[in-house]
Amino acid sequence: MDKIWLKRYPAGVPETIDPDHFNSLVDIFEQSIQSYGDKVAYVNMDQEMTFNELDALSREFAAYLQQQGMKKGDALAIMMPNLLQYPIALFGALRAGLVVVNVNPLYTPRELKHQLSDANAKAIVILDNFAHTLEKVEADVPVEKVFLTSIGDMLPAPKRWIVNAVVKYVKKMVPSYKLKNTVDFRSALKQGAKANYERPEMTGDDLAFLQYTGGTTGLAKGAMLSHRNMVANLEMVSAIVAPLVNDGEETIVTALPLYHIFALTANCLTFMKHGGRNILITNPRDMKAFVKELEKYPFSMISGVNTLFNGLLHAEGFKDLNFSHLKIALGGGMAVQRSVAEHWERVTKSRLLEGYGLTECSPVVTVNPTDIEHYNGTIGIPLPSTDVRVVDEDGKEVAQGEPGEIQVRGPQVMVGYLNRPEETAKVMKDGDWFATGDIGVMDEQGFFKIVDRKKDMILVSGFNVYPNEIEDVIADHPKVLEVAAVGVPHDSSGEQVKIFVVRKDKSLTEKELISYARENMTGYKIPKLVEFREELPKTNVGKILRRELRDEEEAKSK
Repeated sequence: MDKIWLKRYPAGVPETIDPDHFNSLVDIFEQSIQSYGDKVAYVNMDQEMTFNELDALSREFAAYLQQQGMKKGDALAIMMPNLLQYPIALFGALRAGLVVVNVNPLYTPRELKHQLSDANAKAIVILDNFAHTLEKVEADVPVEKVFLTSIGDMLPAPKRWIVNAVVKYVKKMVPSYKLKNTVDFRSALKQGAKANYERPEMTGDDLAFLQYTGGTTGLAKGAMLSHRNMVANLEMVSAIVAPLVNDGEETIVTALPLYHIFALTANCLTFMKHGGRNILITNPRDMKAFVKELEKYPFSMISGVNTLFNGLLHAEGFKDLNFSHLKIALGGGMAVQRSVAEHWERVTKSRLLEGYGLTECSPVVTVNPTDIEHYNGTIGIPLPSTDVRVVDEDGKEVAQGEPGEIQVRGPQVMVGYLNRPEETAKVMKDGDWFATGDIGVMDEQGFFKIVDRKKDMILVSGFNVYPNEIEDVIADHPKVLEVAAVGVPHDSSGEQVKIFVVRKDKSLTEKELISYARENMTGYKIPKLVEFREELPKTNVGKILRRELRDEEEAKSK
């Protein structure tokens, strides 16, 4: 295969990386502690945590986990937004040799039950705001130990007490709950400080993460990401950004949740390796507070999805910030719109680089080179040690410029889906090529462009929404006969979910259906539009034709 994109690599970017340069993410973490000990690693709610402090706290958590009988390879779930507790729990779990299961805090009980059961999670670190969700499924999941934490727990007293009291009693953000086998996160750290930590032997083949991704079966699948997968992607991303990065000096804005694979790799792990300071934004939807946070720090890097950048550009006060230190804005998770990228460039006088990745690829596959002058409408070129090809339906490579399915090969490609050999076999082609399901083209310089997405997937604010899952939930409503879900364009979220419903009972209303969906699905999956029909378009074997419905919606929007 002719890797024409290598000619487009900026000076200093290598063609290959060594995925075995480190045995594990823990090796990289320990190196960073040695190199950047007194530097600030994380900031949240004006509280700073240095690399040395993160070292001590994560070691305490690792020691406590080991003392409680958790063994190498056991799964620990983390369910919280961006708080200082997240990196402590993350690196503590990895240092104990555990497998981290990232959980979206907005999951419904149904979604949480599936993920914790599928992953066989032995323990969970959960923010008390979401403990009521866990309570509803506690009896049905394998979790033996629940580590409870509150929003202000890593803040110094008396600020800690004030924040936690306001969140609980004034804002009433913590619904009542009753859980068994709970341990206060702070007391676990205190007990861990007295316990002995034994560093387990780790190899690249050991699992680091079970990262869940939507599936065509309607149930999320756990992508098994090994330490080697993650180290490889970290080395690749590091090689790309290294020419711009001054080790130990950068400040990165982390507004995307760390439980999302994009922020996990691009922000948390990459800038741990480079000694960067991560500014953790707990609630990026509060744009006024977000802009106030950005005023405090001369940030040099920011990552996000198109909707986040668009929101900032329209937020009061953003255009007046000091952007003189800004080197990189990295867009991913969903397509970056040209209008947003060009507006960003005008306001910040810096580039918005688009990349492309998938959970199954740890996640980054391609990114635009750091030396491009302006947004170019592509997802960039493959990372070092990453092969990308475009194939037809028979798996044969197409001519340059011709559309076909994008397939990826490299050391960052997952081990497979947990307990789903058949699903794994569907996406792994010719042994080690991962079939993305995305349709793309490659130009004469090796830049790739997505021309169509996975046939049925809906992309809402950077999150994958699979129609089968929506349809499974809606079809369970006793008044529904048939349902089809499609994505329709939306100015702020990229797409929104629309459902077409054939009713069993004509008394069924749009309000009733959306209320039902809200009880069973995370917010971004909930249908925003409902259309009742007498029948749905189908193939001659009775398969509902979502494409026909999508085409109708596209025709309306023209």
